[in-house]
Amino acid sequence: MAYDEDLADRLRELLSGDADVTEKKMFGGLAFLVGGNMAIAASGQGGVLVRVDPSSAGALLTRTKAEPMQMRGRDVAGWLRVDAADVRTKRQLLSWVERGVGYARSLPPKR
Repeated sequence: MAYDEDLADRLRELLSGDADVTEKKMFGGLAFLVGGNMAIAASGQGGVLVRVDPSSAGALLTRTKAEPMQMRGRDVAGWLRVDAADVRTKRQLLSWVERGVGYARSLPPKR
C-alpha cells in the first residue's frame, strides 16, 4: 500500500513554515525530517508514524489511541503508529506533528 497523498499534503501544509523540514520517501511512506531527524511520516500502511521521546511513549500509549510501531515483530522504542481515523482533523494531526517535531528538534542535527 502506498502512503496517503492527501495525508502527506496535510502534513506538508502544517510543516511548510519550517525551513529545517525536508521530505524523504522511506519504507513505503513519506517521512518529514527536522534537522535530518525523522519527526513524522505518512505511513505506507496508513495513518502516521510519529517519533516521540521514548520516556513519554508509555504515557502516550495509555492516553491516546496510538500503538507502538513494530518492525520485524518488535516494538520500536520512541515510535508510535497513529491510525488515519485518529488524525482526521487538523487539530488531531497538529497535535502529533508538534510531538514529532518537538522531539526531532531536541536531537542533534544530522548533516
